[in-house]
Amino acid sequence: MKFGGSSVADAEKIQNVARRIAAAKESGDDVVAVVSARGKTTDGLVALAYEISDRPDPREMDMLLSTGERISCALMAMALQDLGHNAESFTGSQAGILTDGAHTKARIVEIRADRLRESLDSGHIVLVAGFQGMSIDDKNVTTLGRGGSDTTAVALAAALGADVCEIYTDVTGVFTADPRIESGAVKLPRITHEEMLEMAAMGSKVLALRSVEFARNYDVPLHVRSSFQLDEGTWIIKETPDMEQAIVSGIAHKSDEAKITITGVRDQPGIAATIFTALADALINVDTIIQNVGIDGRADLSFTVPLDELSRAIDALEAARDTLEFDQVSSDDQIGKVTLVGAGMKSNPGIAAKMFRVLSERDINIQMIDTSTIRITVVINRRDVERAVRALHDAFDLASEAARRSNV
Repeated sequence: MKFGGSSVADAEKIQNVARRIAAAKESGDDVVAVVSARGKTTDGLVALAYEISDRPDPREMDMLLSTGERISCALMAMALQDLGHNAESFTGSQAGILTDGAHTKARIVEIRADRLRESLDSGHIVLVAGFQGMSIDDKNVTTLGRGGSDTTAVALAAALGADVCEIYTDVTGVFTADPRIESGAVKLPRITHEEMLEMAAMGSKVLALRSVEFARNYDVPLHVRSSFQLDEGTWIIKETPDMEQAIVSGIAHKSDEAKITITGVRDQPGIAATIFTALADALINVDTIIQNVGIDGRADLSFTVPLDELSRAIDALEAARDTLEFDQVSSDDQIGKVTLVGAGMKSNPGIAAKMFRVLSERDINIQMIDTSTIRITVVINRRDVERAVRALHDAFDLASEAARRSNV
């Protein structure tokens, strides 16, 4: 069971979550609960760091930021003990979560969960501070980056062989689109790991991308549900032969993207590798890459990056200008992405044509297109993103489709 920051934001909510955890234990389950920092605690800790230093040391930032989850963890243990349950809290390192040494965005390398198993075998409810671990080489405290508590929970579920990893949040599940944009969006009863992976990668903020990757790789069933209601949420599971396949399951969107175009790139082997190595070395996440057909030995190359990484990406490219010998770097910080996701796309032609026609009818210009076997992504002007989401949700009748799947 994983509970996010809004679920443990104050004493009343912590006690509510404690009752939820206690009920699971009383039903006969062994329970491991992962908790996030309370409310805006992490934001407050970041602000404290910048009161002291303009460039806080990453190692010390991890020491600081890891305290938020530890506070939640200890308070939850106290609440459970007051309910008459034996509960034991653990930091990430005490739980055996070992990571690489990339401070503030470490990746889990291994989980040595012997101590947690011993606590479970003793009949305890186990509480683990999310978002953190210990570097395997130098034994420093590390944090896992955005969505790190989700990743902690799914990784522990995999390591412990849990029947399910329940992600409790302030929404009731995964919806066909963002309900804040599309009022007709409805909750999906279930989707596949692959569909959720595409939705998380393309802007759905219900689950962190890395947590879904873990769930897919280790076949961990996920159940996204509300901290404040007892209703069923959305089940995210491995595709099964009898699973109802929707052609389009949902729509994801991003409005915090930027596009970079490099003109006059030499059209020869190795140049693209050099460009994207320079960006990788600067820890820039690149997506949606398009290169046109070369003319007279030169070509143009466009790709998207997160908006907050735009300036660093341009700096990295300019630093490599002498090596790459391109003509110019330009950027557009007013783009967004809209993505259709559905496992049924594999065997149903015409989805792209319909999507493009719907956007054309609303005079929404497509700048770039990217696809996989179960998704279609278009890059458009940011001002058109919400209009595109509503138009596509209506055109593909996603509310009715989700309702039909609920009855299967």
